[in-house]
Amino acid sequence: MSETRNTRNIRAARDQLIELANDYDRAVAEFRWPEIGPTFNWASEWFDVIAQGNDRPALWIVEEDGTEAIFSFAELSERSDRVAGWLAAQGIVQGDRVMVMLGNQVELWESVLALSKLGAVIVPGATALGPSELVDRIARGRIVHVLTNRADTGKFDGVDGDYTRIAVGAGAPLEGWLDYGDALDGGGASFGFPRAEPASGDPLLVYFTSGTTSKPKMVEHTQTSYPVGHLSTMYWLGMRPGDVHLAISSPGWAKHAWSLIFAPWIAEATVFVYNYAKFDAVKLTAELDRAGVTTFCAPPTVWRMLIQTPDAVRPHALREVLSAGEPLNPEVISRIEARWGLTIRDGYGQTEMTAAVANTPGSPVKPGSMGRPLPGVPVVLVDPVSGEPSDEGELCLDLAESPFTLMTRYLDDPERNAEVTLGGYYHTGDVASRDADGHITYIGRTDDVFKSSDYKVSPFEVESLLIEHPAVVEAAVVPAPHATRLTTPKAYVVLADGWAPDAETARALFVHSASAMPSYMRVRRIEFAELPKTISGKIRRVDLRMLEVEADRVGERRGGEFREEDFAGLLDGVTRR
Repeated sequence: MSETRNTRNIRAARDQLIELANDYDRAVAEFRWPEIGPTFNWASEWFDVIAQGNDRPALWIVEEDGTEAIFSFAELSERSDRVAGWLAAQGIVQGDRVMVMLGNQVELWESVLALSKLGAVIVPGATALGPSELVDRIARGRIVHVLTNRADTGKFDGVDGDYTRIAVGAGAPLEGWLDYGDALDGGGASFGFPRAEPASGDPLLVYFTSGTTSKPKMVEHTQTSYPVGHLSTMYWLGMRPGDVHLAISSPGWAKHAWSLIFAPWIAEATVFVYNYAKFDAVKLTAELDRAGVTTFCAPPTVWRMLIQTPDAVRPHALREVLSAGEPLNPEVISRIEARWGLTIRDGYGQTEMTAAVANTPGSPVKPGSMGRPLPGVPVVLVDPVSGEPSDEGELCLDLAESPFTLMTRYLDDPERNAEVTLGGYYHTGDVASRDADGHITYIGRTDDVFKSSDYKVSPFEVESLLIEHPAVVEAAVVPAPHATRLTTPKAYVVLADGWAPDAETARALFVHSASAMPSYMRVRRIEFAELPKTISGKIRRVDLRMLEVEADRVGERRGGEFREEDFAGLLDGVTRR
């Protein structure tokens, strides 16, 4: 594929952001989104162009047993052409919705490229999805084709629908399933394929959200909003051509596309993947070191486990360390900085958009802040009462500035679309505050923040202070109904190794809470338990809130709950911050 005007414009914008990587003020002032013509195909006009004659690694996959496979940009371009030819021969045409439910394997990346070349609409699905979730997604997503591993084909046995089934992996033929292996065994090479020229506003991706508070929503992205919009994500990651990037993320979720497809390949960096069955901090950091990984992004859960492992030493080539998915507690940032000499830079975005707010390379990181709006992203905080811009309120995007990185809509949900675009803003549902220097600090979801004794309590702020205690690996704070205070903060706590879920540990945490937090915020109830999470790993605080509502309804304390009042005289003499 020859270079187009679209290619040149994207490269110019990319190079500008790389040049201004350590000059945030200039990047905000000077960056403009690249002009994209009426038609655009990212796989053909970007990936295939940068892949021509390019033998540098585009994808490097290492398995737990030490086996590995490396694919150059040129190889992936050629492989995806063959897959596109074979998929076209099976009836996939422009506009078809195709569920891709694969793990971190080469077929995932080559099929995403192939489907993009055909103009199909990719609907990513996590391999952890079960039959009941698949029934919902096949029906609501109006899926026409499914592509999954042979080991997962049984999940579709009871999933009705008129869709083509394609199985990945060696083995005997499966009744009703096409064999993906035929694409690379000569089947694709014998077919040409119609290289699509979709309109730049046509759909490319439909993501199902993780469903932390409600039924998963269907988020539609265009040929440009993710493939080009992730220039903002690349800027946050601090990525350069030739980098080796590892992001710990499961396929099927938007963050995987952020950091393992679009941002690194916009930068012409290598996507590095380490597949492991059980997390081992020492082995992970050893692989990062061996591969010369330069940029590393992990969710807060992984960073918390890393600080629990003193033998996990800094990989030699590591330049940038990042976190996303949920806000990262300041205690974790300070402990990695002390051990590795690197500052974890937080980033914020949603499935509905690319990275929007972040601590960028070379900029000072303020404890607790997730940074400042990224170049080209029209972030504004909106007061929930007045609907006007404010220094504290709901984090929104200004629709008057036509946010380049924003989804087009929630599919088949006009009421929700009207709700999230009320007043000329896209409403994220997240509450934040902004200081005099423009740094934004996350407070919580609009439905997570609660009042106690008429004071507003941010669960994230309480959790961040609680996790400073060495006993706490993870915590989730929710409101427990209270006769006097309306609600009182309760913490569900996951303990570090060596700490028992008993009264002595609870006592220590109550003392820590009282010394670290103002009276209205401090934890008054504690329960040691595993935290309910979505299959993408996000905490479902809504489930914990419902447990508290039910306990209040029946008038009984939950088994295993400790209360501050259980420890008479506990706080006598405690010195508060």
